[in-house]
Amino acid sequence: MKILIYGINYSPELVGVGKYTGEMARWLAAEGKDVRVVTAPPYYPEWRISDGYRNAYSRSQDGDVEVIRCPMYVPSNPSTLSRMLHLFSFSLSSAFPVLGSASWKPDVIIQVVPTLFCSFQTLLLARLTGAKTVVHIQDYEVAAMFKISMARGTWLKRFAFWAERKILDSFDIVSTISSGMIEVAVSKGLDPEKVVFFPNWSEVERFRNVQSTQGVLKKLGIDTDKKIVLYSGNLGEKQGLETVVHVAKRLASNPDIHFMIVGEGSAKRQLEYLASELSLTNITFSPLQSYEDLPELLAAASCHLVIQKFGAADAVMPSKLTNILAVGGNAVITATRDTSLGLLCYDHDGIATLVEPESIEALHDGILATLALPTPNPVALKYAEEFLEKGKILDRFVSAVSNPTCMT
Repeated sequence: MKILIYGINYSPELVGVGKYTGEMARWLAAEGKDVRVVTAPPYYPEWRISDGYRNAYSRSQDGDVEVIRCPMYVPSNPSTLSRMLHLFSFSLSSAFPVLGSASWKPDVIIQVVPTLFCSFQTLLLARLTGAKTVVHIQDYEVAAMFKISMARGTWLKRFAFWAERKILDSFDIVSTISSGMIEVAVSKGLDPEKVVFFPNWSEVERFRNVQSTQGVLKKLGIDTDKKIVLYSGNLGEKQGLETVVHVAKRLASNPDIHFMIVGEGSAKRQLEYLASELSLTNITFSPLQSYEDLPELLAAASCHLVIQKFGAADAVMPSKLTNILAVGGNAVITATRDTSLGLLCYDHDGIATLVEPESIEALHDGILATLALPTPNPVALKYAEEFLEKGKILDRFVSAVSNPTCMT
């Protein structure tokens, strides 16, 4: 089977969509599939082209996966308009290698969202080759833009959601990563029979029973006697991480607690400036750590933070949560009960501490309650074992895609 995977993010990006797309491609290739990926040079979450890569067309091998990279516009300070131009530029540059894959004749095309801008060429290639089309939604980008006020206007909003529904309905299969996001897909009028649950995963065995030597903390200059409150991942607008800095200010008099914000993103400078203005010495900003060091970093934390603004949790299931659960971490999640994250906490009592988003008081109390819990978290470990194992998830997805009854 020939599978074309088409999306803007791919390995070696360490967080978010690119991590999972890369792992999926390599797993499919290891299972004997002929896999080609059309993507961009790695740029996320730093919003700059990674060292060792050029913002130009290139062709390379990632193990048994053929990778075609396409140039794009990368804004250094992303805004609504610049993000739109960023996505459109990739759609335009990638259209040529995607349509050029007609002679390769893929059997399945998996388009990873973001971005929907690429849908025209995906559907045209399928028309030319008879390939089955799958759109995999990692992020409802239209909903996210409006809910965090990156885009405004009633008429624009109506048109955007209408266009989104029409595009999604044109694919044979629509997959997404949480039960809440499946409900959103069905609410858009999509046929429930073609909506597939395809959650993000963890390499559970890699994160199980990690014995922390505190080596990562020592390398970063962190006192290993402290209780670590950790946020690791993208430092973007939809997280609302200002609340974490303000909670660190409230807990500055507690000598046993230290905050770590590990990652890159468009909001990092603002967060560092805020911490400096508040004269905080109990918070450290560090770059993303290597995947090899990630299990030990997660195991060293007494409290993990999964932070999002109001509304963002409806559209996004944070990828960082899977590895937190796999390592048995105790987490504070900011979400309302009716979101995917909220339902996870209520369906699996004890899996995490759920608190109101964008509330300094609620986050403060949630962190203190979580720091008092024993580790590792048995509910988190059980959930990871049953629902997050990489091989099981990808096996089910391949079966769903290969099932003739899923074709329109």
